[in-house]
Amino acid sequence: MMDSHMLKACVWTTLESRGCLNVDVTCVRATRSLPQMTSVQIRTFSAPPDIRKIHEKSRTSLNTRFRSLDDLDELETLVLEAQQRNDDLQNKFSLSRSKIATLFVDTRISAGTYIDTAQELSLLRHSLTDDLTELSQESISTLSEGESKSTLLEDIETLHRNLRELQSVKGYVQVIEHTLRLSERSAEQIRSAKLTISTTSLSEYQTLQAFVKQVTEACSKLEDDSGDQTMNLVSFVKDILERAWAKIQDTLSGHLNASAEKIGWPTAVDYPSASVEDRAEFEHAFRNLLRLQNWGEQNRGDQTIHVSAKRNGLYPLQALVHPIALRFKYHFDSTRPTNRLDKPEWYFTHVLNVAHEHRTFMETVIQRLLDSSDYRNIKAWHEFTYLLLPLLSRKLKHTVPALLSRPSLLAHTIYQALTFDAALLDEGFLIQETSAPQQLNPEGKWEGVSGMIIGNDEWFEAWLRGEQNFAEEQYHEIISTSDAWLIAGAEQEQDDVPEDLKATHSARRICSLIEQVTDRYSPLPRSMQCISFLLSVQLPLLHSYHGRISASLDAFETLSSAFVRAVPGALSVSLGKEEGRVHVDNRGLTSGVDGVQRLCKALLSAKYVERTIRGWAEELFFVELWAEINHKDELRNTALANPLLPDPKAEREEIPEDTLFDEVLARYDRLVNRAEGMIVQQVCGEIEGLLKAHFSTLSPKPDSQSDNADEISLSQTLLAPMALLSSHLTFLRTSMSQAILTNLYRRIISRLADHILHRQIVYRSRFDVAEGKNIRAECELWVETCRIALGGALPGGRARIDTPWTRLLQAASLASAEGDAWATVNSVTFGTQIDDWDAAMMQAIGPIEMGREEVMRILRRREDCNY
Repeated sequence: MMDSHMLKACVWTTLESRGCLNVDVTCVRATRSLPQMTSVQIRTFSAPPDIRKIHEKSRTSLNTRFRSLDDLDELETLVLEAQQRNDDLQNKFSLSRSKIATLFVDTRISAGTYIDTAQELSLLRHSLTDDLTELSQESISTLSEGESKSTLLEDIETLHRNLRELQSVKGYVQVIEHTLRLSERSAEQIRSAKLTISTTSLSEYQTLQAFVKQVTEACSKLEDDSGDQTMNLVSFVKDILERAWAKIQDTLSGHLNASAEKIGWPTAVDYPSASVEDRAEFEHAFRNLLRLQNWGEQNRGDQTIHVSAKRNGLYPLQALVHPIALRFKYHFDSTRPTNRLDKPEWYFTHVLNVAHEHRTFMETVIQRLLDSSDYRNIKAWHEFTYLLLPLLSRKLKHTVPALLSRPSLLAHTIYQALTFDAALLDEGFLIQETSAPQQLNPEGKWEGVSGMIIGNDEWFEAWLRGEQNFAEEQYHEIISTSDAWLIAGAEQEQDDVPEDLKATHSARRICSLIEQVTDRYSPLPRSMQCISFLLSVQLPLLHSYHGRISASLDAFETLSSAFVRAVPGALSVSLGKEEGRVHVDNRGLTSGVDGVQRLCKALLSAKYVERTIRGWAEELFFVELWAEINHKDELRNTALANPLLPDPKAEREEIPEDTLFDEVLARYDRLVNRAEGMIVQQVCGEIEGLLKAHFSTLSPKPDSQSDNADEISLSQTLLAPMALLSSHLTFLRTSMSQAILTNLYRRIISRLADHILHRQIVYRSRFDVAEGKNIRAECELWVETCRIALGGALPGGRARIDTPWTRLLQAASLASAEGDAWATVNSVTFGTQIDDWDAAMMQAIGPIEMGREEVMRILRRREDCNY
């Protein structure tokens, strides 16, 4: 902006140059010299005298001067003086009148002149106003609003500013030009392949390094108004410095690759067969790069932070990886048939093969060269393998985004990546023995190539959703197949469960599906990721299958009611049509062997899953995962929020005594117990129902005079319940595992034997010895029926079969006792003389498990008991 005094001077000069100030200055000054008199005063002086006031004034004057007669002596003198004064005044008045007339004329002339001058000045004032307005518009700065042209002063200031900027740019360009010249000289200095890297051979680079340091220090002292340019210049020269170092490295890498080709690289190298000259050239080039890297680490200092991440690792091994990277790009980053999204195993296998193919060369020749340098703590093969990993990382970075919409291929790719990492670890690869910075996660595990995928939250969530949807689809497909609830044959037994444990097809397939999910996520390096799979995929599958089996049992319990609930895939309801009406055969669904068969399917399914889960709980992977949950707050909170996991109770340093699947196991245990109880209830209930007819019919008393008095008469009403028991036991023997069959047999027979004992012996009318013999025969027939039906399926032979019947058989022996045995039993039981009752009973009828009071009740059922 221009100074206000300068602006006024410019305006005055402009007005003067345009003639706007050429006026009658003399006239103006004369006007200012005239006496200042108002129009009122002029009119007052021009008016005629007031006679009345004159007379009043004269009278007052005379009265004041002539107060007595003595004073009249002076009257004549006074009159003469007055006459004389009047004459003088008349003369003056005449003269004044003439002057006034002249003055009026002159005044009118002057007034006309002044009016004309005022009009001219008014016009001049308007002209000056217009000129000032025009000059003001011309003086508005270009920084203000509008589209006005810049002022001359602003143009001059702009030119000065541009000049300073050009001078700054000139210095900027000179600095860059000198930096580039030093960069070229530093690269040219090590062109010779026979040059040995040392401080002398890197002198030009040191000069460049010193110059960049000077520029940086100088720019740091500049004022803030050029701060941006300073930072740009510093960054640029530092980038030139890094590029110069990269050129030096690339030059030496070219020497190494040229010498490596002579010994057969990048194919498998037969180093002993190479010529001595070629081996010496290769080793010289290799050591040169090691010396260069060592010198850089010692002399470049903090400048290495600007090095691109792709230059991590030992320089000579980076050079050797370069031709392998070109071959990888040729096969898997081009349009060749080997570049396929659905075949990630091809490029993973390729890298594994390369690492394995060159392992011997790395562990012998290259390791020897490293041991003779300052990098002896680095293992050559591990470093070489580590430098191959970016090939896969770049490939996955470009491939995975295209797989997010294809869950199956994404899952396959991640599985191959995890398999690759596991294969490297199996080969003995250790990231700690490379030049890489610490790349272990907080849990102390190397995340590998797969960590690039699963470390990305978006990609991991996409994979997890895909696995979850796939598992749900497989689950619904498994339980919807026609053979889902058929009992699998013995040829489908698995290695991880007992050989005698049978199961339905759906139970085996569900467990197999969950194990497949475990195989996919168990190699994950982070416990939280494993927990995500467990909570999102596996536990919901187990919970859903538990609910389906439980619904089957619920449906079985309600099929006898008017409201029938059908559960798909579990207990199907067969409907028949007759005369336009739908009939539901509830009895056919819930009775006989068919009804027990449905319950057995539920039992076998739940038992198989329960036994399989129990095996998983003891696996090392799940044991370690549960320990992590107990010891880490984040995982512990996640477990507490899920009802399918037990509450972590172990302290941080303690080993948990419970397992990861305790809650799920408890639910399946309750389901197994429920199914077993329903089978026992179903079998016993049906047999007890058929026994009602038998117990209500008294056996005919045999004729004591007939020849067949010793023959035993069995009721025909006993055949139906025995046949039903035989059918149930035969089915259970063919369908159940030995352990389950033993448990069910014990529970069924124990209840049935108690029922027969109470209904046929203890709580019935009194009977004679002949009926007692019939009772004993019937009881023995029950036992024989079980022996035939089971056919030696239980361990322990006949003793195991007879054990649940023991109390009933002993009661039957008491009911059928006669002769001396009967008398001894009565005397020792009801008498008071015998102290050792058990021994006496053993001698009379054999071992007895019942108490003395119970034996008394049985003996009193005989008509010939007198006690």
